[in-house]
Amino acid sequence: MEKPALAATIRSKIDYKEDWIVDSGCSNHMTNDEKKLQDIDEYKGKRVVLTANNSRLPISHIGKTTLPRNDSQKLQLEKVYLVPGLKKNLLSVPQLTAAGNYVLFGPEDVSIFQQVEVIGTPIVKGRRTKSVYVLSAESAYVDKTRKNETADLWHERLGHVSYNKLKVMMKKHILRGLPQVDIRTDIVCAGCQFGKAHQLPFKESEHQSQTPLELIHSDVFGPVKQISLGGMKYMVTFIDDFSRYVWVYFMKEKSETFTKFKEFKEKIESELNEKIQCLRTDNGKEYLSTEFTTYLQEHKIRRQLTCPNTPQQNGVAERKNRHLAETCRSMLHAKNVPGRFWAECMRTASYVINRLPQAKLGFISPHEKLRKIKPTVSHLKVFGCVCYVFVPDHLRSKFDKKAIRCIFVGYDDARKGWKCCDPTTGKCHTSRNVVFDEASSWWSPQKIEFSEPRDLEEVSEDNKEGKAPAPDPSKERDSSTSKEKSPWKTGVYQFTSEELRPSQIEVDEPVQEIRRSTRQRQPNPKYANTALVDESIQIEPANYEEAARSPKWKKAMEEEIEALNKNQTWDLVPKPKDVKPISCKWVYKVKTRPDNSIERYKARLVARGFSQQYGLDYEETFSPVAKITTVRVLLALAANKSWKLWQMDVKNAFLHGELDKDIYMEQPRGFESKSHPEHVCKLKKALYGLKQAPRAWYGKIGEFLIQSEFTVAPSDSSLFVKENQGKLAIVLVYVDDLIITGDYYEEIERTRKNLSIRFHMKELGELKHFLGLEVEHVKEGIFLGQQKYAKDLLQRYGMFDCKPISTPMDPNIKLREDEGKDLEDTTMYRQLVGSLIYLTLSRPDITYAVGVASRYMSNPKKLHLDAVRRILRYVKGTINFGILYKKVKECKMTGYCDADYAGDYDTRRSTTGYIFSLGSGAISWCSKRQPTISLSSTEVEYRSAASAAQESTWLKQLMEDLHQPTDYQVRLFCDNLSAIRLAENPVFHARTKHIEVHYHYIREKVLQGEIKMISTKTDEQVADIFTKSLSKPKFEKFREALGMICKSSIERSR
Repeated sequence: MEKPALAATIRSKIDYKEDWIVDSGCSNHMTNDEKKLQDIDEYKGKRVVLTANNSRLPISHIGKTTLPRNDSQKLQLEKVYLVPGLKKNLLSVPQLTAAGNYVLFGPEDVSIFQQVEVIGTPIVKGRRTKSVYVLSAESAYVDKTRKNETADLWHERLGHVSYNKLKVMMKKHILRGLPQVDIRTDIVCAGCQFGKAHQLPFKESEHQSQTPLELIHSDVFGPVKQISLGGMKYMVTFIDDFSRYVWVYFMKEKSETFTKFKEFKEKIESELNEKIQCLRTDNGKEYLSTEFTTYLQEHKIRRQLTCPNTPQQNGVAERKNRHLAETCRSMLHAKNVPGRFWAECMRTASYVINRLPQAKLGFISPHEKLRKIKPTVSHLKVFGCVCYVFVPDHLRSKFDKKAIRCIFVGYDDARKGWKCCDPTTGKCHTSRNVVFDEASSWWSPQKIEFSEPRDLEEVSEDNKEGKAPAPDPSKERDSSTSKEKSPWKTGVYQFTSEELRPSQIEVDEPVQEIRRSTRQRQPNPKYANTALVDESIQIEPANYEEAARSPKWKKAMEEEIEALNKNQTWDLVPKPKDVKPISCKWVYKVKTRPDNSIERYKARLVARGFSQQYGLDYEETFSPVAKITTVRVLLALAANKSWKLWQMDVKNAFLHGELDKDIYMEQPRGFESKSHPEHVCKLKKALYGLKQAPRAWYGKIGEFLIQSEFTVAPSDSSLFVKENQGKLAIVLVYVDDLIITGDYYEEIERTRKNLSIRFHMKELGELKHFLGLEVEHVKEGIFLGQQKYAKDLLQRYGMFDCKPISTPMDPNIKLREDEGKDLEDTTMYRQLVGSLIYLTLSRPDITYAVGVASRYMSNPKKLHLDAVRRILRYVKGTINFGILYKKVKECKMTGYCDADYAGDYDTRRSTTGYIFSLGSGAISWCSKRQPTISLSSTEVEYRSAASAAQESTWLKQLMEDLHQPTDYQVRLFCDNLSAIRLAENPVFHARTKHIEVHYHYIREKVLQGEIKMISTKTDEQVADIFTKSLSKPKFEKFREALGMICKSSIERSR
């Protein structure tokens, strides 16, 4: 494993007088030693320090201090409190991060980074002593040279950058993560000699743009003699004159240049919030087509063309292509990589070059010039080197190799990992679990498939204008970078500057250790001015060994074992013959309160139920859970009837379920019987992890409530209702979470008390959070939203700072199944759409857009991902929106149904949409593509009405189970008169004889008087929001009709 550049001397004891305790729960740096401070002023504030024993210590002064290092740099600490009586020196993590530093806690040490990401070189490093992280002020720092890292290695990692430039970068600390190593400038690199020999330069133009995208240079490189792995022969570059930042695309034909420019323009203008003002190219035919010219005119982009036979006028683009080609040649030859990898190598060269400084830019990189962020290079590896990619357990058998031997071919920014290729199979892998052998090559010089650098030269087609290559300027060549966007299998790349983050990077380690997670478990910050050193770092252990070192986690495990023994979960018995007991494991979780403060440490013993055999260890596993529509109905009723809502949590719920099969389990780790260590646990109760555990628990809680004279609702098996003289007590069960409501308060109180006696319950008070839903009681009623989930979703997919938009779908764009480029990371698309589906639990306004996106899960394209990103942009702008259930005079169900006609361009099927409201807010909605093609708009509307009728019947049954009045016709609004007449008229029509029988269900309900279909204008058809993308005015009108409102507007009206 790589050693940090700066390491503190390790000591086993803490010197509380000199050492500093790194404390994540402390709001400010504190010390009791006045000698440590400079620029001391008297403290005039009112704050005091609360210690672990609840005593209060006054703050007397405030000052500054520094933590010295052996080199010229120091860690400056501002606003340090002088607290007489304080027994320790405390270093505040919140104050460090607020000052722009980064703090990384590891299993054995702590590192502090200054203005860099955590994958850079730490400026200070401390140690872990027991459960405390300590920083010694007098720490001795080792030499800055990292183990096994040489100038030659970094020369190769940085795309064969010149040794003189490398020396300057190290001396001036220009790049983050670049260590200090000894450099000899007389070294001769064979790869550089093969790849970079060139003619003498022309003079370079001194003009440079003042803003990004003011001028874009472009040039086409190719055709390349050797076709790439993806079948590509050309490369087109787009260079920003302001930053010399380059975007690279690969093409099969030169005629694709216009398409690539449109993709580039759309992407970069949205990303930078700037407009391209001018495009400079040569006179190549690919730039002079009528459609290209018209497009530039329509978007008010000026065009600059070079004079005939004067390629020097487009020198920036020419030199950039040459720089990329030279770097690519050097990297290919250095590791003897075959020429068919030229596209992957070009992409990597572009990625690396743009992280290198340029003299023309004041010796900063194009990345920093454009993004205003200093790039990190500590994750770079040598292109073409041998590497070993870890194979996950589920992709190999027990005795297969744990890793496969590959070559490193670049950086996959879409999935935050390294791209590796197995030359024997041609299969490529993206992984963060990679071990690199940067000194080794796959091919020997005798086996490479090209014999000279000319394989990367352009074949003289018609040579555009008969131009000669533009030589380099007298100054050092330009640098640029890019970031892949599209799948490299097709050879189409789009580069940006996002860097690999530390959570996606693993340092080199032995192959057998790859499976171990290196995720840094961050502490939960506590925002009180509290000097609790023992609470400083809250890490969830990855295994028993880590947990056993902490008294808190040992106590949590002891409490779990005590609860299991108290519940008589198992009997310790000798292991029966021919029985293989299932194993178990410990799972650890820090439970936090809404303010992120620590509530408790939870250790749970879990059986590894995946090894159970059907028919032998279990049979039935189905267990009902509450329907989300039932939850919304309860909230609507509670708002209308002013019911209170309580929430209870069952501790160790599954342990109350009893088993009907003999199941044997190994003894839990760390709590084996000393007298019978060979015995096994014969389970009597359903332990977490067993396949039948949820069903067993439901049987137990259901039995108890039925004995308490509650009735199971036929409409929802998780709903239990007790009625007495018009008063109701209602219990809704979702596994171990219970919602209790109604107006039968005596019975409710009795039920809560009996539940706590029968089961080990936790009272959570008023309902606020349930299954990721946020329930807020406001003056107007009950507000249902998912604000926290939406924020987490945006942050998870890097869209938290995106530009908001007013509608989730563009009405002018029609998505198709096979249109656009493939996505390499289809898993990410599915995860993103799945996350958005969960958000629709309280956001009916995005249901249609998410439903359309889910149609392309099997083979998503770039256009589909762009559509999903638009949904996220809409969520960003409406993050505080939710449904408000208010008290109304008449609490009756109302429905709207609608359908588009043949709106799916791939199948020509139509989309059903309906919505039911109870009082003021939506309780049930649907947007679903119909299973068959319809022959008319009447038919699709009729089918939609039938689907709505089915939902209406279930909702009325639910209302009856809740003892609510249902002696009224449910009004169902439809904007198609023919469909209404068809539902009301039992006469057989020749044009409808083909409609399946079950769709005539709506006709039966209308004739029975349960549903009344009412005609409405299209402009008033609320269900329209579930069948098509709408313009902003119409969309916002229907969104309001759903009962959706911004939470901030409720707060303002209080």
